[in-house]
Amino acid sequence: MRLFETFESVMALVGQEVAQSDWVRITQERIDVFANATGDHQWIHSDPIRASHGPFKTTIAHGFLSLSMVPKLFEQSIKFQMCSMAINYGLNKVRFTDVLPVNSRIKASFSLIGANLIEEPKGMQSTWHVELKREGHDKPVCVAESVLRHYA
Repeated sequence: MRLFETFESVMALVGQEVAQSDWVRITQERIDVFANATGDHQWIHSDPIRASHGPFKTTIAHGFLSLSMVPKLFEQSIKFQMCSMAINYGLNKVRFTDVLPVNSRIKASFSLIGANLIEEPKGMQSTWHVELKREGHDKPVCVAESVLRHYA
């Protein structure tokens, strides 16, 4: 885990990879819970028998499920000790560049693209290049720019 005590110490790392998360397994249970929460029950995600005859020979995670893992993976990788809270401010770019088969493990790398102080309320806005990679594969399953607001 990468720890920061000041906004300035974060801002000094613009242009660098700051952290990588631990591996997280994407199980069928997690896929099913996500499908129930979103109402997206397409067979490629939620029907293992039918998916076994499909193009990937197994179920795959929703692209948006992989994207929704970013806050968890960020939280386990980077801690801002000077912050009372942080919020997702938005996304600039998102691409789902490869499939994520059930029971795969993923991890994220976080590179700081930009950061600036904000006044009201006091804090910092940061933009991160995030790559989610599947274990054993070079091609990421998701590439995104995530914008966060951190408040003192």
